[in-house]
Amino acid sequence: MKELSQEELTAVIKTRPQNSHKGTFGRSVLIGGNNLYGGAIIMSAEACVKAGSGLVSVVTAEKNHTALHARLPEAMVLDWTLTKECNDLLDTADVILIGPGLGLATHSQQILDNVLQKQKSSQWLVIDGSAITLFAQNHYSLKYPQQVVFTPHQMEWERLSGLKITAQTVVNNQNAQKLLGATIVLKSHRTEIYTPSFQYRNPLGTPAMATGGMGDTLAGMITGFLAQFQDKEAALCTAVYLHSLIGEELGKEQYVVLPTEISKNLPYYMKKFEQ
Repeated sequence: MKELSQEELTAVIKTRPQNSHKGTFGRSVLIGGNNLYGGAIIMSAEACVKAGSGLVSVVTAEKNHTALHARLPEAMVLDWTLTKECNDLLDTADVILIGPGLGLATHSQQILDNVLQKQKSSQWLVIDGSAITLFAQNHYSLKYPQQVVFTPHQMEWERLSGLKITAQTVVNNQNAQKLLGATIVLKSHRTEIYTPSFQYRNPLGTPAMATGGMGDTLAGMITGFLAQFQDKEAALCTAVYLHSLIGEELGKEQYVVLPTEISKNLPYYMKKFEQ
């Protein structure tokens, strides 16, 4: 299992070409945020925008639109009950994230079902939070597993893989990954990444990051990195490593590091490591 390092950052984060525009850096569509958990998808969107995705659209409950626009006017927003408009938007995406604050209601399940059916061979799909639980409960299959990333914490991974936390060893996790075919970002004190070809361990992380919304922020970062960088496996690893690196740096002077503070610092750290 390879240990991630700063080499990932300098290998992936390149100076942007002079002749570029917002379309150059990818179109991301983020789906989640029911009436109770709108903050989750807002934090994902903020991370995605500040990670550099060129165009970010959020499909969420209407209740969340004002809050999203007030905090993040750079993101577009669409009511998740508008089926045709949502399908039209999904068709334009390079990367789709579904799950932060999605909830487990019937409507949420229908949205996930639709996304799984609509995914195109050219699109990457990130499945997080509630969407992982719904996926596990309904025994869905994947059209393009090698272009899917699951981002479970250990309990969500138990639901998805059937592995009790005590049985979540490297060998067992890799075997479960092979059955799914997708990439797994297994979040914990030392996050591990299982891809179809390799395994990685993130050596960074601090208890200061143990607060609600940290996983939503990571999912948004992963989405933003997948949208704009060509080497997808390297981009994914870079997002995971940088998320914890910023957390550790802020944790040197702060007892608690908020997810939104990581997003706030993203452009600075990406500039610091660009090559």
